[in-house]
Amino acid sequence: MNEADILELSSAGLANAIRAGKVTCVSAMESVLERAERVQPALNCFIRIDREEALAAARVADLERARGALRGPLHGVPMAHKDMYYREGVPSSCGSKIMRDRPAPSTATALKRLDAAGAIQFGVLNMAEFAYGPTGHNAHYGHCRNPWNPECITGGSSSGSGAAVAARASFAALGSDTGGSIRSPATFCGLSGIKPTWSRVSRHGAMSLSFSMDTVGPLARTVEDCALIMGTIAGADPLDPTASNHAVPNYIERLARPVKGLRVATTKRYFHDAMDPEIEALVQKSLDTYARLGAEIVEVDLPDMEAWAHAAVMMIAAEAGAAHANWMRTRPQDYSDQVRARLELGLSLPATAYLECLRLRGVALEAFSRAVFDKADFLHVPTVSFQTPTLAATDVGGGETMMKVMNTITRLTRPGNFLGLPCLSVPAGFTKSGMPTAVQLIGRQFDEATLFTAGHAYQQATQWHLRSPATPSPSK
Repeated sequence: MNEADILELSSAGLANAIRAGKVTCVSAMESVLERAERVQPALNCFIRIDREEALAAARVADLERARGALRGPLHGVPMAHKDMYYREGVPSSCGSKIMRDRPAPSTATALKRLDAAGAIQFGVLNMAEFAYGPTGHNAHYGHCRNPWNPECITGGSSSGSGAAVAARASFAALGSDTGGSIRSPATFCGLSGIKPTWSRVSRHGAMSLSFSMDTVGPLARTVEDCALIMGTIAGADPLDPTASNHAVPNYIERLARPVKGLRVATTKRYFHDAMDPEIEALVQKSLDTYARLGAEIVEVDLPDMEAWAHAAVMMIAAEAGAAHANWMRTRPQDYSDQVRARLELGLSLPATAYLECLRLRGVALEAFSRAVFDKADFLHVPTVSFQTPTLAATDVGGGETMMKVMNTITRLTRPGNFLGLPCLSVPAGFTKSGMPTAVQLIGRQFDEATLFTAGHAYQQATQWHLRSPATPSPSK
């Protein structure tokens, strides 16, 4: 199998090819390393590529396969991850100046579980500074660019994860989602991405932004890949007391379940406000696909969600401000202007406002569940409502356009974080400008399996997830 064919495989497809002896671990690693080095000048999606260590690990993986000693379902699959997942003794920058030279004290549980499943990490990916930005800008490591159009944003904060996987420079990548930071890059880069139920995946060894809303999950080529990776990383962890001991089902086995008979909720309220007509048409076509597959489409009336989205912003700001209070006192000059301003806002919020937001969460979840899950199995809504903006228009000094995008880019994703519900973003087509867009499926707590079933069925009936961008040229 040649390099181009290898790079178009999904993570699950590559794992199967390695298992069958059709592709060696070394050839897969050489292919993705060459691709990463080729696209890096144009996309700036990597902070570090560990070429020699990765090739050595791939050679070991080939020897293990030859002995019939496969480590797990991801044996030999190359991956790079957002640079906020710690590996003992290795610095993780968290996209910042402050952390770039600090060796990590321990290895993230999510990385340990991927290692045990046979995945091979070959580098770390660019991200918003301290995961606190929705566009892909980074004043310390340079801005990350979208492989479909390098002038456009990738979404953030998992910017490098979205760009690298879409550019076929990594087979999958861990991101993090506090207000939409997996689903947003997945949307703008044409990928599948899962924000799991809060507490579904251990956050031990992952940088914290907002401890009550941070989640760990993958960005990948397909829903099947997301299911495979989630089945590897989810579950209880004694190193993270917030990680749920809720049973983790076999997500891959559940993929084959039929969509016929599932109840798919749709709503015009909130999620369709001021929506771009092109995107609205693609969202409707996605819903029509579910109807053709035999799902029952159910119209629901949601509660007023504006207050929930606003509460999510306030909670993230307050918790991020508390986490950074010491450095904000001792090293304020080492933050970018934009991140420092957001942290200052968090430090100025009164405790009473934060506590009121906490009180609202339970009430909001109950109201949302009554409106949606009493009538349907999941909610089908857009992930974003507007055309992909450019990096220039959303950079500091971008004027009114910047402020508008910054205020709305995560408007449709924040409620999922506030409610703690699983949300799966799935590619749903391309606008006339050639940029991808997506829908998100929002499910009951700990029911990622139903979302994977529905998302996989949609991808079996469509081909949006199979498209890949042309190799980008370095920006001038």
